Amino acid sequence: MKAFVITLGVFLMPLAAAAVEPDAGRFQLEKSGDHFVRLDRQTGAMSICQDKDGALICRMAADERAAYEDELDRLAKRVTALEQGGVIQRALPSDAEVDRSISIMERMMKSFMGMVKEFQAEENTNPLPQKT
Repeated sequence: MKAFVITLGVFLMPLAAAAVEPDAGRFQLEKSGDHFVRLDRQTGAMSICQDKDGALICRMAADERAAYEDELDRLAKRVTALEQGGVIQRALPSDAEVDRSISIMERMMKSFMGMVKEFQAEENTNPLPQKT
């Protein structure tokens, strides 16, 4: 059993490492003067990067920043509307709907209990033969 667990671990280690590493072909860097331009091949987003003390520091381009800010504003308005309870109040049923649902459940339970009593009465009138 111990050998099986070790073998399974050896085979799963490369899969875990591959899942943690980002896609190496996702970004493309191009040198442009004293800085770099980074292209995200999945989204098409471009960032401007500079080498500072041996680290590559990237920031969003101006048009991307504006789109990012617009999206944040839209989401902030949506959160505010949700917090004010507009959606929550519409999601709750009215008292009439609750009363109707309860009456339906009561009728169903009475019908079910009536069937159970019929089966019990039938069982008492026709007992099974003793096999012992």
